[in-house]
Amino acid sequence: MAKYKIVISDYQYDTIEPQREVIRGFEDAELLDYQCKTEEDVLNLASDADIIINQYAPMTARVIQSLTNCKAIIRYGIGVDTIDVKAASEKGIYVCNVPDYGVDETSNHAISMILALARKLPVITADVKKGNWGLECGKPMHRFAGSTLGLIGLGRIATAIARKMVPFDLHMIAYDPYVSQEHAKELGVTLVDFETLCKTSDYISIHCPATEDNRHLMNRDVFRMMKPTAYLINAARGSIVDEAALIEVLEQGEIAGAALDVLEQEPISMDSRLLQMDNVIVTSHFGGYSEEAIEALQRKAALEAVNILSGNQPFNAVNRNSIKK
Repeated sequence: MAKYKIVISDYQYDTIEPQREVIRGFEDAELLDYQCKTEEDVLNLASDADIIINQYAPMTARVIQSLTNCKAIIRYGIGVDTIDVKAASEKGIYVCNVPDYGVDETSNHAISMILALARKLPVITADVKKGNWGLECGKPMHRFAGSTLGLIGLGRIATAIARKMVPFDLHMIAYDPYVSQEHAKELGVTLVDFETLCKTSDYISIHCPATEDNRHLMNRDVFRMMKPTAYLINAARGSIVDEAALIEVLEQGEIAGAALDVLEQEPISMDSRLLQMDNVIVTSHFGGYSEEAIEALQRKAALEAVNILSGNQPFNAVNRNSIKK
């Protein structure tokens, strides 16, 4: 009988063979996989797990308090918003993520959305499909070089964006109270305060985590600080943007458009007015995807589990400094 129990609470992958391959090499653990949807599912199936690997199943305070052996909850992904991190810390449970699995893919996705908005590709495509041909639907359009890209957050993904955007000859600014001037300067990015970024950017790309403090960071008051010619890009988390307020300012023409890979409600309702706007791009939380990225994500989650059960410190614990032992 295996010494440890690793439970995958839920997953959206075609196979979990990458995890099985990693854990087969660790003889002390067995891997069990489920498709938990509710608190009750997790309580019934994973309460005695030593490690829980989680995607979307709710890891609430109630669930966490019921765990009897758990050493770590490992999230498939960068964000840990499915997990009550405070409750886990109080219980002495590490909350781990995989922060580096899809940096290239997500940064490319955000850049693709920025360029599509800059060239008004959704508007022009919709016009051509209506049988129109010409320049009128895209006017006015301004040269991309020399415009200002504002990055909210300057972590791994935003750093990759900044490095990749250098040849476009933009003015790049960022708001991130946690990064150094030296890091920003090395990227060719100027650190500014939040209000300055919102007022001066032609493109605002969001790359901060979904914390309670960041909920609806982008709200009606903030949108009304933006230029009427500015665009909003969100490839971070849907809760950062007040979606109702965004719809309102888009319909009133107070900003030029938006590109959203993440929404407050996922999947998006087919009745959403965002889907009726030609100046809005909506993608299906697709930013971090490639076949290679998903395999890396699965393997790294399993490797973290084996690492912790081997008695080592976690590779990536978001609550390392607040955990109670």
